[in-house]
Amino acid sequence: MKFLYCCTLVGLLTTAAFAQNLQLHYDLGEDREYVTSTLEMFKPDEYGATFWFVDMDYDHESNSSVSLAYWEIARYIKLPFAPRLSATVQYNDGTVYGYPLGPIWLFGGSAAVLSGPVSLSMDILYRNVVGEASDGLQVTFVFFRSLLNNKLHFTGFCDVWTQDDPAKPDESQVVLLTEPQLWYNAGKHLALGGELEISNNFLPGKDGVQIMPTLGVKWNF
Repeated sequence: MKFLYCCTLVGLLTTAAFAQNLQLHYDLGEDREYVTSTLEMFKPDEYGATFWFVDMDYDHESNSSVSLAYWEIARYIKLPFAPRLSATVQYNDGTVYGYPLGPIWLFGGSAAVLSGPVSLSMDILYRNVVGEASDGLQVTFVFFRSLLNNKLHFTGFCDVWTQDDPAKPDESQVVLLTEPQLWYNAGKHLALGGELEISNNFLPGKDGVQIMPTLGVKWNF
């Protein structure tokens, strides 16, 4: 499962560019040898920008068909009095083996901290998990770095949020999820690379920091 990112999201928020891509990742993590597809789109307009992605895991025990489907959509709205700030509304939802993951609404603001070859943005969000009694806060960083005359891209995101501790219902825990990616542009549309999913308190039933590498291919169109 992935959370909000786009390979050039930070830089694109201040331009008139349009981007969409399809990624295929082979997960090399322990007991996770399967393929995940990610379809992303980013589209700016005169009022702000829209970003969405859809993830699917192909590891159903019967025939390796889709076992998990997850999507996020985010709308960024320009603030005329502050050109580097945006308001944002986001929605996350999905299902795994027919069991709903639960819808999540996020509301807050986004700031372009850096722009150019090195880009960094930060979202500060109020996080509402539908059906749960307690809400929380989420901070999201999205980063992008262009290298080797734009042939190599280092990009990704880092999410930190609070939620109820499943083992201690009266207490909360801090969840970390980050997915840095490295892509080499092998052609006008084709990129080769992968990502490293690093998490803590994110995967159910897993203690400590989890590290899940992938090998990937991406087609920009």
